[in-house]
Amino acid sequence: MSFLRASFSARTAFASARRYSTAPPAAQKSSNLPYYLIGGGIAGLAGYVFLERSGTTAAPVKPKISDQSALDPKNFVDFKLKKIEPYNHNTAKFIFELPPDTASLLPVASCVVVKSSPEAENALVDDKGKPVIRPYTPISPSDLPGELTFLVKRYDSGKMSKYMHEMKPGDKLAIKGPIPKFEYKINQFDEVGMIAGGSGITPMYQILEHALKDPSNKTRFTLIFANVTEKDILLKEEFDALKAKYPKTFDVVYTVDQAGVDWKGPTGYINSELVTKYLPAPTLGEKAKIFVCGPPGQVAAVAGPKQGMKQGELGGILKQLGYTDEQVFKF
Repeated sequence: MSFLRASFSARTAFASARRYSTAPPAAQKSSNLPYYLIGGGIAGLAGYVFLERSGTTAAPVKPKISDQSALDPKNFVDFKLKKIEPYNHNTAKFIFELPPDTASLLPVASCVVVKSSPEAENALVDDKGKPVIRPYTPISPSDLPGELTFLVKRYDSGKMSKYMHEMKPGDKLAIKGPIPKFEYKINQFDEVGMIAGGSGITPMYQILEHALKDPSNKTRFTLIFANVTEKDILLKEEFDALKAKYPKTFDVVYTVDQAGVDWKGPTGYINSELVTKYLPAPTLGEKAKIFVCGPPGQVAAVAGPKQGMKQGELGGILKQLGYTDEQVFKF
């Protein structure tokens, strides 16, 4: 509106100057420029008002990243710990710096392996003096530039988890990857069941975060997540948000060993009743898949023990219920 007032004032001053002039100036050809400017201003204002009222805003521009992963699948590379964000009483987020304009570009589903940096004064080794190496699945999006985030729960018997919880910003960790685990394809299955315990939730989160946000996804996911207490449930806010956003394709069931007075969900270990009630039936054949990840004891009870990096023979609850080796994958 200030532009309109300025244009009007200028025209008024020009008219007044002509009335009080002793000699009128020579006639000049009339110009339509002021009208064009006024029209353009009104059109711009109308467009602004429309966008404001409609709530339409320009889509944010994603920062450009290199198509080359910051990670090396054949060699360990040192990355500096940027910051630590406490999560709960025994878990924290460890955020590592990646080179500028790069991302992890981890395929789904995959993990990395970590060990202490060769530069570390307190290098982590086993009883034979060899480096302790452990797999971890990042929770940060694969295309997130400049950062790689791990959600790590401290276990009293976990050498690497205790080591990472003693790290400080500026310390380095050697990371190698990606290590492919299961090549997940959108709509590969009609239904997917997930059984997770403790920090074994991270591969499930990686798959869910990738699949559910895909507009073409039609697969129905159901997650059974077991923990000791309610306060031990990791990424609960994220899973609840996914359930609210994708109610037709995702459901989550929490179960705890030690229930508080206000707990309304299932209690106790994962059993055949929970699996039968919530997960896809084995009769679906190749249309269904069951993913399992958690502490070794839980995995063994649910699906039989893994044999190192190999799947191992199917056993436990899932075998008793009639699932086949082809329907089950253990992370």
